[in-house]
Amino acid sequence: MRHVFFPKPGKTLGEHSVAVQSQADRGLPENVSYQRAGVAFAALHVVGSNNSLAPWTGQTAPTPEQTAQVQQRSVATLDLINETFDSARGQRAVVLLMQADMFDPTVPNPSLTNYSSFQEIVRTIARRSATFDGPVYLFNGDSHVYNADNPLAPGSTWLSFYDITTPAPSLTRVTVDGSTGVNDYLRVTINPSDPKVLSWTKVPFAAASAPPQ
Repeated sequence: MRHVFFPKPGKTLGEHSVAVQSQADRGLPENVSYQRAGVAFAALHVVGSNNSLAPWTGQTAPTPEQTAQVQQRSVATLDLINETFDSARGQRAVVLLMQADMFDPTVPNPSLTNYSSFQEIVRTIARRSATFDGPVYLFNGDSHVYNADNPLAPGSTWLSFYDITTPAPSLTRVTVDGSTGVNDYLRVTINPSDPKVLSWTKVPFAAASAPPQ
């Protein structure tokens, strides 16, 4: 996967490739950060199924190799989150992008057993968001249903769930639609004069052209 999608660490794919900061030297070329239009971005390898710590098929517990991989990747991810906020001083906003939904609204009674590998990541995001002078956005997938909320605002049940004492009301989480029954994409815009910095809208896919007669 890394060979196909990250053939040139530190460069994005596509015709108009641009330079990004990469953790390729730590074996994680997919962990990147960059700044555009006064916004600090970071794409983080944080995935569902308890950040990939859930037992694999046929197993009743994580394998030693699985545990070691998750620990190594999580340390690098925490470093990148902190580095992104450090470099964002003077920037208007911070945007974090990941696959995992660490605040899944479709789970009515979440168990910490299924979220344990997210704890330090959420606490770090909460701590840095609470002290950042601007909005923070977290875009994720995984739960697959479009949603926008403030999961660490005062009164949120996720605060006690993750043992967070200082709320982070400036953190907005946006879940993009998943792979089933999807007929739109999310267009995100950076607004120069809006204090919220980002706005977004769901854009329907263009209707398929009629076949030639």
